[in-house]
Amino acid sequence: MNQRELRVSTAARTRCAGAGCVQGGGGAAAVQGLRLCPGCLRLLARDLRELPALYEELAHRLGGGGGAGARERVSGSPALPGMPFNEAAADVRSAVLATLGSWAGLVSAQLRVPAPERAVGRLCAFLLVHGSWLAAHPAAAEAADEIARLAAAARRVGRGTPPPRRVRVGACVADGCAGTLVADFRGTGAQACTAIRCDTDTEHAWPGERWTELRRALCRQGERWLSAGEVARLWSVSTGTVYRLASEQHWRRRSRAGRTAYAEADVHACFARRGAGRGAGRSPGAAAPGRAGAGSAGSA
Repeated sequence: MNQRELRVSTAARTRCAGAGCVQGGGGAAAVQGLRLCPGCLRLLARDLRELPALYEELAHRLGGGGGAGARERVSGSPALPGMPFNEAAADVRSAVLATLGSWAGLVSAQLRVPAPERAVGRLCAFLLVHGSWLAAHPAAAEAADEIARLAAAARRVGRGTPPPRRVRVGACVADGCAGTLVADFRGTGAQACTAIRCDTDTEHAWPGERWTELRRALCRQGERWLSAGEVARLWSVSTGTVYRLASEQHWRRRSRAGRTAYAEADVHACFARRGAGRGAGRSPGAAAPGRAGAGSAGSA
């Protein structure tokens, strides 16, 4: 991503889809042929350049040194019994490697170029080389936002516990309730949903493992659409994996505020097949072909 690539055509009408621009009113024009503005491109490049060093800094905190998230490791765990262990640092490191690997895998598969070694420095360098291609992809905003969140988490993990992440999952299923269900996620890594609660009535709450049961009730309310970020958080996968599966399994999709949303029924069916495949001893990626619906495309 050099300076020439950051020039914006005065005739370009595409608006930047980056989270910062969208939340701020979406006033910035995207670079011609891309989906991000010069500012968001620079931030993406900065985060990719800084993540290798941040990743190494987190390694020094694994022993519990400095910052919140440190706890005593129990007997039988990889650390010596009684030694402090910074769980937050471990979670961020795991998320960084998994997320960068997922986006690099998407680039490698669609460009048909060799994937880099699964090391943070190599993955970041690979994504920087192919940054312009990624910035033109429909998933550009999600890639930039997800990488930005990882970098921010890596920077702050030594100074405090990251706040819980929350995802709106639909209208409350309790009879007569007008509230909205919100799923809570704890930690900075790809953690499972810990609880689902109503934002209106505190008595309407369910543990995270009842998500599938609640989903069936939500389906009776009509077709629901989920963003890639919502799918990633609800099923504990990276956003890059969401886009790969959406393309391979032909999830139905529609545009929502400039971003792609997927039919929740297709998403759930896909992950149900993946779960069944693991239980039967098949490869996690060996899912049955999804159905092609109206609006399906060859890529996410």
